[in-house]
Amino acid sequence: MSLSDAEKKMTMCNGTNAKIKPRFSTCMKWVAIAAAMALMAGCSKKDDIGAGAPSIAETKAIAEEGFIYGLPIVMNYAVMYEYAVDRNSGQFKAPFNQINNEARVFTYKDTAVVTPNSDTPYSIAWLDLRAEPIVLSVPAVEKARYYSVMLCDGNTFNYGYIGSRATGTEPGDYMVVGPDWKGETPAGIKKVFRSSTQFSAAAYRTQLFSPADMPNVVKIQGGYKVQLLSAYLKQPAPPAAPTINFPKIDKEMVKTNFFAYLDFALQFAPPGPEEKEIRAKLARMGIGAGKTFDFKDLSLEHKAEVALGMKEGETKIDRYLVAGQKIINGWKVGSLFGDRAFYNGDWVKRAAAATAGIYGNDAAEAMYPMTKTLANGEELDGSKRNYTLTFSKGQFPPVNSFRSRARHCKWPVPAPRWCSPGLATINC
Repeated sequence: MSLSDAEKKMTMCNGTNAKIKPRFSTCMKWVAIAAAMALMAGCSKKDDIGAGAPSIAETKAIAEEGFIYGLPIVMNYAVMYEYAVDRNSGQFKAPFNQINNEARVFTYKDTAVVTPNSDTPYSIAWLDLRAEPIVLSVPAVEKARYYSVMLCDGNTFNYGYIGSRATGTEPGDYMVVGPDWKGETPAGIKKVFRSSTQFSAAAYRTQLFSPADMPNVVKIQGGYKVQLLSAYLKQPAPPAAPTINFPKIDKEMVKTNFFAYLDFALQFAPPGPEEKEIRAKLARMGIGAGKTFDFKDLSLEHKAEVALGMKEGETKIDRYLVAGQKIINGWKVGSLFGDRAFYNGDWVKRAAAATAGIYGNDAAEAMYPMTKTLANGEELDGSKRNYTLTFSKGQFPPVNSFRSRARHCKWPVPAPRWCSPGLATINC
């Protein structure tokens, strides 16, 4: 196949009603060396930080591992803060445990995450699972229309799906529980999904056939319900969870406070077996449960090594994105997204997934061939030329729902452009 408009990506979804579509991903670019160097600014030297503190040499290695491990967690926190906490963020959707339905397609103005698609208007619910489970109810959806509810927790593990491929097109009630929940499954609940963190996202995608089809999408979105378990059962609510003072975060603040944000987020994420080693290392550096001092109390020499370690971590992630995926006919094809078992402690893969497009779908749900170059290696540049994507007769990629092509630009343009869903989508 040949290529079309600058920096293109196709997404192919598989399953009952799967499709090709662009990825739902973050817009944040993390500059590790600037981040850590800024952390050091104005710090006084503090040598006595506890017997368990790492040596200067150990600090660099822990910072590298910690940056790779923590990057998706901090990125997720930043999106959650914009969408569910800060009502003045410009990207705010709804408070926790309420759903926001978008009766539109996303454009370049939606900046909390990038590469949204124009085939599936989004609905989003951020869930606070500390006090009690949440029940997600979905309506009947016609078999010809794809929809999915992707459950992604604070570890960026995709821990479950509701929708055309995963559960079918019939109506149903599904329960999402936190990591420590031990109750019984009520009658009427079709399936229970367990988040590994106390906060989680439910990301809904509902296929749009054409601009004129939007009223039908809105009707389906109106059938998406989010309820506390007590409300679903018509019982008194349990005591409310403690109020949290969520620290403000933006792209500039994270450069100076990366590990402080990680420290905050980890309190809501009990470690899995594969996390115990990295969590113990982070605690030695003043981060997370078990710490004996605060990260901010590290000496200036320690923080210099933190800077170098973060830069090494960023480099390792970038290398993975360049060389860690299969290349088939000039297209990068790989599966970067999944649940806890999928990653199995491969924190570089998880960080690469978040960097390339946080909140991407599992391979069973979507496939994302991507390229930035022509077959001869020349980098795509839409400011200099146009491109075409050609499929030979009978060679159109097989899917069960729809295909989509997206051009993801490196600069803003006056307005988004639309190509008919099921054939091509251009998001700029």
